[in-house]
Amino acid sequence: MKNLLGILLGILLFSACNNAQKEKTEVPTQPNIIYILADDLGYGDLGCYGQTKFETPNLDRMAAEGMLFTQHYAGSTVCAPSRSVLLTGQHTGHTPIRGNKEYDPEGQHPLGSQAYTLAEMLKEAGYATGAFGKWGLGFVGTEGDPNNQGFDEFYGYNCQRQAHRYYPMHLWHNSQKVMLEENDFKNTELYSGDLIHEQALKFIEDNKDQPFFMYYPNVIPHAELIMPEGEMMKKYRGKFEEEPHVDNRPGADYGDEPFEVKYYCSQPEPRTTFAAMVSLLDKQVGEVFTKLKELGIDDNTIVMFSSDNGPHKEGGADPDFFKSGGGLRGYKRDLYEGGVRAPMIVRWPGKIKGKSKTKHVSAFWDVMPTLADAAGVPVPKNIDGISFMPELLGEQQEQHDYLYWEFHEQGGKQAVRNGKWKAVRLNCFDEAKTTVELYDLSADRGEQNNVAAEYPQIVEEMLVIMQKEHMNQPDFPFEADVENNY
Repeated sequence: MKNLLGILLGILLFSACNNAQKEKTEVPTQPNIIYILADDLGYGDLGCYGQTKFETPNLDRMAAEGMLFTQHYAGSTVCAPSRSVLLTGQHTGHTPIRGNKEYDPEGQHPLGSQAYTLAEMLKEAGYATGAFGKWGLGFVGTEGDPNNQGFDEFYGYNCQRQAHRYYPMHLWHNSQKVMLEENDFKNTELYSGDLIHEQALKFIEDNKDQPFFMYYPNVIPHAELIMPEGEMMKKYRGKFEEEPHVDNRPGADYGDEPFEVKYYCSQPEPRTTFAAMVSLLDKQVGEVFTKLKELGIDDNTIVMFSSDNGPHKEGGADPDFFKSGGGLRGYKRDLYEGGVRAPMIVRWPGKIKGKSKTKHVSAFWDVMPTLADAAGVPVPKNIDGISFMPELLGEQQEQHDYLYWEFHEQGGKQAVRNGKWKAVRLNCFDEAKTTVELYDLSADRGEQNNVAAEYPQIVEEMLVIMQKEHMNQPDFPFEADVENNY
């Protein structure tokens, strides 16, 4: 009898332990989330998107192990509004920041208290949150300060104007101004890209035992074009015929007095330097993955990579030579495809099928609801995004009716993508000069054949969408040029 009781007790204990283990394994675990944002990287600037003049092996590997998007769009065609769209899930007709409006002596127009960011959403869900790189959405102490917008930790450039220089005199760690005494705008010793990257890796290390969200708005490859001498420069030196970039503006070059932080330095090897900078960006992405694997958290981490807008032409950059637009028309500041279509790669081991490629039409305002799904929290109200989590997981995906952009400089611009159709409205602030162009992207991805005259009904439908999607924002009235665009 005792043996029988012992056997029954053993069975019960085994069953209890087995059930406990089963319950343990079935409890959903919030994945870590890393969003890496390149600065002014073109649609064609990665090997996996067709780049042949320089190499991006780590990002190519990321695409091979995850999903590559061929029709993903940035939030805007310049820095600050694109980042506002990303963080709020609202397109430029609704998001609070719609232009690069500068503050003196440092910083940009701040996000207000009404803004609700994806960092706030994830922090409320129990995530540790950090941002490393370029902010541009409000100076220290304002409501737009990253620490007031959901980020526990910030390190980098608060001001995007200061971020023109890769050898700054200071960076910011939360509200602390970190002086870089080795840099004095004459001597160039501490490269900001290295300093910021070190802090990003440290954040991953410090938060390995809890869910974390790391927003990594890397400054590369925004002008200026400059790199420390090293293996990256040596790798490409001599491979390109160079056209030296000379900036004759007083204050542009290190050592000039007075020195103007908003300019870009001269560069005798602009093509070599650009290739080296993108290679450094790629190397840093690879080191993020190495860190995740070292810590044993790679399989439970979603990593996203994109760019804030199309390729720039400042500081000696040559997007035509590198075919940075990937065959698309336009550059940064354009609402043509080359100005707003962005590379987008997502990797999540065990969840996203490797070597996946999708034509799903998506945009920055979709990132917030996608991360809400990843974290297991309700999608915020009053946003424009649609989660693309189903697409990532190979499930039935909801589609946008259309996408909308507005740009407040160069006379005002608007654009709508609706299915195969793309409408671009130019010179919005002067009715006598306003024009509307229409392109069939299914047959003309390079937007070379304006068919507006052939399809007046489609044009009219697009104009109705433009009127509907623009909501007035007093700080950024859609009626006159915003301040200088950086």
